[in-house]
Amino acid sequence: MNALTGIQSISPLGPPRTVTNPILIRIEALGDVCLLHCKGRLQAGAHPDYLNAKMDEVKRMASAKLLANLENVTTLDCSGLSFIVGLYWTSGGRLVLVKAQRHVREVLDITRLSTVIPLAADIESGLAALCGKGSAASGAVDMNRDPFTWPPRPRTGEVTVTDQSR
Repeated sequence: MNALTGIQSISPLGPPRTVTNPILIRIEALGDVCLLHCKGRLQAGAHPDYLNAKMDEVKRMASAKLLANLENVTTLDCSGLSFIVGLYWTSGGRLVLVKAQRHVREVLDITRLSTVIPLAADIESGLAALCGKGSAASGAVDMNRDPFTWPPRPRTGEVTVTDQSR
């Protein structure tokens, strides 16, 4: 069977049975933006080979900007967070998450990923944030910020470090 429809599991108590994939990801190109439509449970039970194949597909598209539609994602755990962080690194920090459900938003808030990765209410505002024509639902999005700074800080000027040991 292929990764989109399920895999075969061998049970010692009977014949092989089909196990459906808990997550489906459809990828499409919108100009220079790669749009991912995710559906299901983005969790440890998700098939790592499937997620790796989807990440490879995103990399092959070589889009400079990524938009992940999480509207139909019902569960998010460490494996799902790892996938999202992988998308963030693949895009060089040019990733916006849209339509996150309450539970998914709570996980993003608890892990503070929502302070690093912009969230938008809908696809249109997510595209506007990626293209520099507006702001996401969580506030103004500076897509030119340094994606490797933690916690994210606005670029307001130079910072002088003084030696406090004297």
